[in-house]
Amino acid sequence: MRLVFLGPPGAGKGTQARILSERFGARQISTGDILRDNQERQTDLGHMAESYMQRGDLVPDALIVKMIEAELAECSNFIMDGFPRTVAQAEALDALLKERRLALDAAVLFAANPQTLVARLTSRWTNPRTGRTYNTITDPPRVPGVDDEDGGPLMQRDDDRPETVIRRLEVYDAQTKPLVAFYRATGRLVEVDALQPVDTVTAQILKVAVSAQPQATS
Repeated sequence: MRLVFLGPPGAGKGTQARILSERFGARQISTGDILRDNQERQTDLGHMAESYMQRGDLVPDALIVKMIEAELAECSNFIMDGFPRTVAQAEALDALLKERRLALDAAVLFAANPQTLVARLTSRWTNPRTGRTYNTITDPPRVPGVDDEDGGPLMQRDDDRPETVIRRLEVYDAQTKPLVAFYRATGRLVEVDALQPVDTVTAQILKVAVSAQPQATS
């Protein structure tokens, strides 16, 4: 299984990636997690990416592709959550897969209106120790402000604050939407209504995931 999840911030890509990863054993590759890990480990790539993230801008393609290349070296079945975000990144992913004689099964588009996304994103809270996220509207913890698994406190990241959320959606509109046309043109695009209940969205994606078979390029 090799899937790409597309859509604006807050559309539920991370939640669905986690569900399918657990069910099918595919690796969930989240650029957000990779970036934060590089920042925490104070890597050169992490330092370079930090200034862009703080402003709510997209990290340059070259930095992201280097991080993704390292991840793909360790797996052949994956769900990409948050990558690619530009056509250049999509083309780079195809090239990386071609080198390994692999191909993408599908690109799943999570469709949602901006007003709902702002409400969702500003309601998101994170476990700073594990990176697990909750949403007080769609996926709340059992106890407000407390992680279900380790019982520690949750926090709201700077990039989930209203002014940064609005900026992130603007960046998405300007730079990421062309990916829809890119994947539609190659016949790999599948669209789901991201504002439906989590279980309903999962069922729609499962139709794609179950039918997706590993393919080798010639």
